Amino acid sequence: MNRVCTFACYCFLFLFLVACTTPERSLETSLGHALPTVTREFRAAWVATVANINWPSKPGLSVEKQQEEAIKLLDLLCDHHFNAVIFQVRPQCDALYQSDLEPWSYYLSGVQGQAPEPFYDPLHFWIDEAHKRGLELHVWLNPYRAHHTAGGPVTENSIVRKKSELVVELKNGFWWLDPAKEKTQDHSYDVALDIVRRYNIDGVHLDDYFYPYPSYNDDEDFPDQKTYMEYRKERW
Repeated sequence: MNRVCTFACYCFLFLFLVACTTPERSLETSLGHALPTVTREFRAAWVATVANINWPSKPGLSVEKQQEEAIKLLDLLCDHHFNAVIFQVRPQCDALYQSDLEPWSYYLSGVQGQAPEPFYDPLHFWIDEAHKRGLELHVWLNPYRAHHTAGGPVTENSIVRKKSELVVELKNGFWWLDPAKEKTQDHSYDVALDIVRRYNIDGVHLDDYFYPYPSYNDDEDFPDQKTYMEYRKERW
């Protein structure tokens, strides 16, 4: 009986291995052409710009210094055999790239809405330098954070002022877009699509795509009572 069970196990293992190795070739045959090569390892690092965590090291650096710091980070990733970098380009409804939808980031110049001087586009720079080193460049977007406490004063350029009907203030000083509002969804979608259409990026990542942590609002519910009641009225 043990021999029969052992033989059955070997047969099952053989069939399993065959099944695992044949579908791709069968698919290639049915399509009539070879499938693209897939990178089997994704060795990526996040580069955070919010609160100047990783880059640039502080607001208001010269363009030369910003680029020098960027190259140092990319060389570090390349030297340690990474193959991708995930670059935060929208930390608080702002832009570390040229945008007609949102203002230049405070974390670049120290003044929200102020372009680099002399002018350059940081996202273009990061893409070019990453690709030179064989690294993929993925953009990292925060879809709902409207203002961070480390993001300088709330200015007239901020979405907090320009689209005040979409934002709520949290008790820790953050401002947050109300995810349930259709105009919030449309705006974040437009921002992502704008980047995809204009830049030679290799991927898009969304972070903090949920309601904020309870600690952001003194452990109280997210202040969206009006939106929630509208939702209930529609559903019940």
